[in-house]
Amino acid sequence: MPVISTNTAANTAVRYLNSNSSQQSDSLSKLASGSRITKASDDAAGLAISTRISSDVTALSQAATNASHGISVLQTADGGAANISDILTRMKALASQAASGTVTDTERAYIDAEFSQLNDEIDGIASSTRYNAQSLLDGTSDFGGASGVSVVVGSSSADTITVSIANLTSSSLGVDSLSVTSQANAESALDALDDAIDSVSKARADIGATMSRFEFRSDSIATQQENLEAANSALADVDIAAEQAKLSSAEVKTQAAVAAAAQANQMPQELLKLLQ
Repeated sequence: MPVISTNTAANTAVRYLNSNSSQQSDSLSKLASGSRITKASDDAAGLAISTRISSDVTALSQAATNASHGISVLQTADGGAANISDILTRMKALASQAASGTVTDTERAYIDAEFSQLNDEIDGIASSTRYNAQSLLDGTSDFGGASGVSVVVGSSSADTITVSIANLTSSSLGVDSLSVTSQANAESALDALDDAIDSVSKARADIGATMSRFEFRSDSIATQQENLEAANSALADVDIAAEQAKLSSAEVKTQAAVAAAAQANQMPQELLKLLQ
């Protein structure tokens, strides 16, 4: 029924205009942000899952850095342990020389001078092999403690690798009181040095095993990050082609609604002509 007091057609046209304009704004927002979820009402469950995945990816990124730090600690420790092993090998050579009957106690005193200096250097290296101001090989840092140091290498506090480094001071190796001033002392030193070399070799084997574990965990972290980022992309990233199609449709419908509203606003004027 044609009336002039209430423009029902205009009201309907404006309602559709508002709806189409809102759709257009939503599509523009998604295209501009690159995200399918720009507000919680777009996909509440998807937003919750995406947020959790994003937090896991961030945590894994730090875990990768932690693993790298763990490897650096072990590489530093292994370098110091290798130097101590070289010193022990030289000390064994000196002990072997002093144990030979071809030298006298006078020469053994000269040999012992170097032997003693090398013994002191074991402690010097054990103390000076540091990471982040912590000595790694003298048992004074947490790395040499009974429980070692736990390095977080995942998105959970339970994802850890323990780094424990053996004490490689001269006293812990049992060589601090050795001397080669006599043939008997030199012969005893040979056996003690063999044990010390074995202890350092075991410590280096443990360091290498832990380092290998960190390297494999680093590879695993990288794979997890890649897969989680792909999953998050499927959840949260906007499909550009599909959203552009929605935007084009919304633009056309908005233009049509604007035209319809304009036409509806002319209807009362047309009705007034019936009164002429």
